[in-house]
Amino acid sequence: MRKAYPSDISREQFAKIEDILLSARKKTKPRQVDLYDVFCAVLYVLKSGCQWDMMPSDFPPKSTVYTYFKQWKEKPLGSELSLLEQALKKNQVGAARTKHGRNVHSTFLIVDAQSVKNTDTAKHKGYDAGKKISGIKRHIAVDTEGLPHAIAVTTADITDRKGALEAFEQHKHSLGKVASVLVDGGYTGRPFAEGVHQILGASVQVAKRNELHTFSVMPQRWVVERSFAWLEKCHRLWKNCERQLNTSLQFVNLAFLTLLLRRG
Repeated sequence: MRKAYPSDISREQFAKIEDILLSARKKTKPRQVDLYDVFCAVLYVLKSGCQWDMMPSDFPPKSTVYTYFKQWKEKPLGSELSLLEQALKKNQVGAARTKHGRNVHSTFLIVDAQSVKNTDTAKHKGYDAGKKISGIKRHIAVDTEGLPHAIAVTTADITDRKGALEAFEQHKHSLGKVASVLVDGGYTGRPFAEGVHQILGASVQVAKRNELHTFSVMPQRWVVERSFAWLEKCHRLWKNCERQLNTSLQFVNLAFLTLLLRRG
């Protein structure tokens, strides 16, 4: 019996996604570890920000935990989503919207991007000249409750407009009901609006500030900022220390997944 950690979820919460994670690989040899402990070990790394080698010894071995995480973050053959993305989008986001009396698929999305500094271990790097940050950029599209419907991670030199279109392109199979997209002034321009219409068939609304260099809460736009704030509760996401962009993306998916599991 291992020690309980604040980063753990309950077994009842884990049971909601266990079948999806179990589909990663089927073997005739009996599993030697408790998959719940493996998942909690990954959550410990996400929440604490520690290195894989620094996990507490009462968790399964580091090599075992990372092997499972590697399976969960890759797309299975014939699938457009990784297992973590399937657990998040097909399982928890839809369930949360249904619980609140909404349709599974949103018709309105709010889009924004966040630039994050790299550490020396990161492989892919880019420079965001506007924010003067060398690292990666997270692009997310959320509904009015802040739930993610499209996420993409690029190098920081990719513009917000291009990154948003990339996120829409990767997830267009589940965004067919979207009719309108709300953005800030950084997404202004006909090419972006035409790109959104071509991919999603949706229109673009641009929310602009009334006065320059003056702080004010923009209606509905604050929702996506709150979603970024949720991510910052995980120390692993304060900076980007992952070698591959996909690993950075899957840790973001895991952070949102854990949040929804705890709420449920």
